[in-house]
Amino acid sequence: MTNLKGLVLDFGGVLTTPLVPAALAFEERAGLPEGTLLNALYLDEEMVRRTEDLERGAITQTQWNTAAAERIGVPADDLMGRIFADLRPEVALFTAADAARRAGIKVGILSNSVGTDPWNLYAGHDLEHRFDAVVISEDHGLRKPEPEIFRLVLDRLGLPAEACVFVDDTERYLPPAAALGFATVHAKDPRHTVAELEDLLGVPLTAR
Repeated sequence: MTNLKGLVLDFGGVLTTPLVPAALAFEERAGLPEGTLLNALYLDEEMVRRTEDLERGAITQTQWNTAAAERIGVPADDLMGRIFADLRPEVALFTAADAARRAGIKVGILSNSVGTDPWNLYAGHDLEHRFDAVVISEDHGLRKPEPEIFRLVLDRLGLPAEACVFVDDTERYLPPAAALGFATVHAKDPRHTVAELEDLLGVPLTAR
């Protein structure tokens, strides 16, 4: 009998299809060499800092778009939305989240924001009604993997970390969560993720 009563999910890359294929598709559409985004945005110290500022709400998505566009040589207009235009809901994980709630598991979202204007990653998903707690980093001036943001979602759920499992596609965010007491799952493949969650939570999470 499991003692886990809470499930905390990342959004992009967990409740959506993977981020990297979407970014690679953008590079192809834009005529950019493969790896351009990785090198210009995620291996560049200044852009890493700007992305962290975006996640904390210290800069706007439009400001991020302008800085990123300068580095990769494309128009800035709605750049974040263009990069991730191919993202789609990950149906298996939404189904699992719904099933967990029906089974009495509290389910929360803990997401590092990419801003919400002009492109809103979360639009159309009715998160506030579909989940028991929604913590988007920019709303709180925090970001994963800072312990304070994990504690914030726990407070919203009314549960201790030891009673929760945390799922993220970014592996480096898992050890800080585990240090607080969370069970953790690295989301790499939806079927495997759901199977791991069923084992941990002790309830069926697939469509019946």
